Amino acid sequence: MPGREYIADLKRDYRAKKRTIEKRLAEFRAVYDRGDEAIFEELCFCILTAGSSARMGMLTIAALRDILLTGSEKELQQRAGRHRVRFWRLRPSYIHCTREHLKETCGLRLRDLLESFEDPIARRDFLAKNKAIKGLGYKESSHFLRNIGFRGYAILDKHIVNSLREMGVIGKRLKPTSRKGYLAIERKLARFAEDIGIDMDHLDLLLWSRKTGEILK
Repeated sequence: MPGREYIADLKRDYRAKKRTIEKRLAEFRAVYDRGDEAIFEELCFCILTAGSSARMGMLTIAALRDILLTGSEKELQQRAGRHRVRFWRLRPSYIHCTREHLKETCGLRLRDLLESFEDPIARRDFLAKNKAIKGLGYKESSHFLRNIGFRGYAILDKHIVNSLREMGVIGKRLKPTSRKGYLAIERKLARFAEDIGIDMDHLDLLLWSRKTGEILK
């Protein structure tokens, strides 16, 4: 555990950013309320963000938005290529494959699909382990669920993991590269959040902002 001075500084920073964090979390929930098309767009954003950045994902979604639901694999790739998107062949291919799978299996009724899981861990497992849903591991599955308003999922990217290591919350050997490791780190983050009195969803965004200077999605 970090020392008292560090925790006091963390709490001061949280008080300064709490309103912005709450606003961002409310915006995430609003995506869910807008319906299945908005949820699918957020899923595409998370597919595009993997191995890249939130800002690049946002720029790519803006470039592809009008053809996410209708474009062929080639059309998605060509549009991404013209905008010099990283992984412009692979990520649009993932989007197309995922879209067609979801159309076939649930008619793209994503709210019904996600609400069919009573267990939050099973909900994320479905996304992360489903081979027909391309480009989502545990981090991006958590990212997607958080970005549409589900609570209690940690987005264990390098910024969060490095923060937890620097604070001594986790050791160097524990990595989020497997389901077991991801869940172990998430539990430690949740316990740390409870110990210092900051909601875990808030703490995740707080730690990310301390590394990046931003509170993005």
